[in-house]
Amino acid sequence: MAHTTADLLIERLIAWDVDTVFGLPGDGVNGLFEALRTRQDRVRFIQVRHEEAAAFAACGYAKYTGRLGVCLATSGPGGIHLLNGLYDAKLDNQPVLALTGHTFHDLIGAHYQQDVDLDKLFADVAVFNERVMGPSHVVNMVDAAVKHALGRRGVAHLTIPKDIQSWTARDDERSDPNVPRHSGDGVGSTLLMPDAAELHRAADVLNEGRRVAILAGRGCLGARVELAALADALAAPVAKALLGKAALPDDSPFTTGGIGLLGTAPSSEAMKECDTLVLAGRTSLTSSSSPSPVRRAPSRSTSTRPASARAIPSRSGSWATAAASSGRCSPCSIERPTAASSRRRKRECCNGTTSWSSVERATRCR
Repeated sequence: MAHTTADLLIERLIAWDVDTVFGLPGDGVNGLFEALRTRQDRVRFIQVRHEEAAAFAACGYAKYTGRLGVCLATSGPGGIHLLNGLYDAKLDNQPVLALTGHTFHDLIGAHYQQDVDLDKLFADVAVFNERVMGPSHVVNMVDAAVKHALGRRGVAHLTIPKDIQSWTARDDERSDPNVPRHSGDGVGSTLLMPDAAELHRAADVLNEGRRVAILAGRGCLGARVELAALADALAAPVAKALLGKAALPDDSPFTTGGIGLLGTAPSSEAMKECDTLVLAGRTSLTSSSSPSPVRRAPSRSTSTRPASARAIPSRSGSWATAAASSGRCSPCSIERPTAASSRRRKRECCNGTTSWSSVERATRCR
C-alpha cells in the first residue's frame, strides 16, 4: 500500500523518537488520525477534552521529560484553541510541535467551512511555521520543524490541508531540486560559552558585592553542582523560580525556597535587600521581585535566550550555558569569603535587620 502524506509525517516523527501525541479528533485531521491508528503500537495518542489542554499537555511533557512535545488539532477553531497552551511553550522556551488541519487545498481563500489560515495566525507564537503541500514536501518540513523546535527551544507549527493528508506519491510530482532523502533526522547539542574577559568582569562584579543573592531558573537544572559551588563561594542565598525548583533540593543549606506568588518571605527579602544579584539559568525578573534600582545592577548567566524586556539592567550579562559559565567562573575568579565574612554578608543582606534571621533559618531548614 502506498504511503500517504499523513503516513510519511507520522513515520518521520517516529524516526525523531516521538512516541506521544496529545490531541482531539476532528474531520480536518482524519488522515493524520488514520496514520496514528495504524501505528498505535509505536505512537501513543492521548485524547484530551479541549484542544487548549492538548497544547498545555505537550508543553508540560516537554518541560518534565526534556523531549519534544507534540499536539494535534483540527482545522479552524480547533487550531485556534491551541494558542493559549502554545504561548505557554513560547514564553517558557519549550520545544513543542503543533500539527493542525486545513480546509481542502483548492478551496483555501474561498470562504469554505473552517477556512482559517492557521499558518498566518501562528506567525507570532512559532519559530517555524509552514503549510505542507504534499508527500514530497512533508519529510523536509517535519525535519525542519523538529530542528527548529529543539534547536531554538520554541514552538513549531505545520498545517496540512485535509485532502493533501491522503495524497500518495502518485498524486504529487516532486520537483527536480527536491532530492529524496536529503533531509536528516538529527540535531546536535550546543554549548554556549562566554569569553574569558566577560567571565572575569562578572567575577569582579560579584567580588565587589557585599550582599549577593542568586536567583536560579530552569536553566540551572543541569548545573546543580556548579550552582551549589557558586552559592558557597559567594555566601549567597539561592531563591528558586518555579521552573527552577529542582535546581537545588529544598533541604539544601543554600536555598531560601521559591520566589514570587508561590514563594517564601526569606526569598523575597533576599531579592529586595541584596546589592548584587545573579540571574542564573533565567533571563528576566518581575519588577515586584527586583532589587531597588539604586543598588548594584545584576550579573546574568542564562542557558535559554537573550534578555527579555522584563530583565533589569545589568553590569555583566553573559548569554551562556549555565553549567559551563558557572563552573568556569566560580573556582578561579571568585574570592571565597572567610566564615566570619560569610556570616557578615548574610547579616548585611538585609541591612542587619532582624528579618535576615528568617533567611538564615530558611537556609538551614530547606
